[in-house]
Amino acid sequence: MIRLYDDFCDYDRFINWERRLAHELPFIERQLTSSGVERVLDVACGTGKHAIALAQHGYKVVGTDLSAGMIERARENTAAERVQARFVVAGFGGLVPEVGTGFDALLCMGNSLPHVLTTEALRATLADFAAVLEPGGLLLIQNRNFDAVMAGCVRWMTPRTHREGKHEWLFLRFYDFNQDGTLTFNVVTLQHDATERWTQRTQETTLRPWLHDELTSAVTAAGFGPVVCYGDVTGAPFDAESSGNLIVVAQRTVRTP
Repeated sequence: MIRLYDDFCDYDRFINWERRLAHELPFIERQLTSSGVERVLDVACGTGKHAIALAQHGYKVVGTDLSAGMIERARENTAAERVQARFVVAGFGGLVPEVGTGFDALLCMGNSLPHVLTTEALRATLADFAAVLEPGGLLLIQNRNFDAVMAGCVRWMTPRTHREGKHEWLFLRFYDFNQDGTLTFNVVTLQHDATERWTQRTQETTLRPWLHDELTSAVTAAGFGPVVCYGDVTGAPFDAESSGNLIVVAQRTVRTP
């Protein structure tokens, strides 16, 4: 898993951050505002774009990622934007020793939690999430709706493109459905340069397609509640057959198991 993201040098070209943040931030900030949040932990933060945007809106933000390459880019992006945000190399289940406790909210965006591959690891990850949060702290998880993916064997995702002058990138993404119930997530990067030559690179990682019932049960068992699920960042209700996302929002209860 780490190698894919350490080597994904085109990640900030792969995502149209201006469009994505304009789409997602209003929903995120509504959740943060309604819970009176000041300190935010953005786990699996990638190149730090969500964390930077929230810091620009006045939140005190720490970002973590298991990929040292991603954290390095997040720090570069923060310096370029001249905002205050701290970034730390830390993975799921290992947050407390690296960032401490006392956060008002924890965000896990961008289909990151499916990198946790077993029920035991999910339990440890969610316990770690609970431990870094204050009682009443907000948990917000954004996954793909794997109920629909698995029911329909939805293999391909929408291609993405990026252009800089005479340079062009095309990103293709698709799943392989494995016999053990996991998915292999494949990313093919095609790059066209000024010499009109195309190059290609293929990368992959393994995901666990956590379904609605599995994830919400695990979140509840970890000491969060009540659990509210949305199907996208407009706040639409979750529908297992048609929603694009499974967004889970809950608060840490005063006492955790």
